[in-house]
Amino acid sequence: MTSWVRVQNLSRASEIAARARWCADYLCRLRGFAFRTEVHEGEALVLVWPRESRSEAAIHMFAVFTELGVAWLDRNGRVVDVRIAKPWRLYAPSAPAKYTLEGSPSMLESLAVGDQLEFVPDAPA
Repeated sequence: MTSWVRVQNLSRASEIAARARWCADYLCRLRGFAFRTEVHEGEALVLVWPRESRSEAAIHMFAVFTELGVAWLDRNGRVVDVRIAKPWRLYAPSAPAKYTLEGSPSMLESLAVGDQLEFVPDAPA
């Protein structure tokens, strides 16, 4: 079952994504934004990892045909790393992460390392 969340930046009193897909299972995380040529403004994925780790929170950009804005968060929802991810590369956070937030590159204009984010459950549209 697919679930959705709103992603709020508590540090800046702003909304990062009005509707983000919550990817807690392996297949959802594996697919991510693969085979996409664009990611729309406000569209996002939250990849939920089994445990907080640098290696397990690493992402691949194989078969992703556009750049992504990526933020890694610790188990408390604090941003530990941000990066523009380019197609066909691997990325790992600079600190252990429990969540990876992926969206359009412009998403990174609304957050920075140290910001506190919150995931608010949302009903599917």
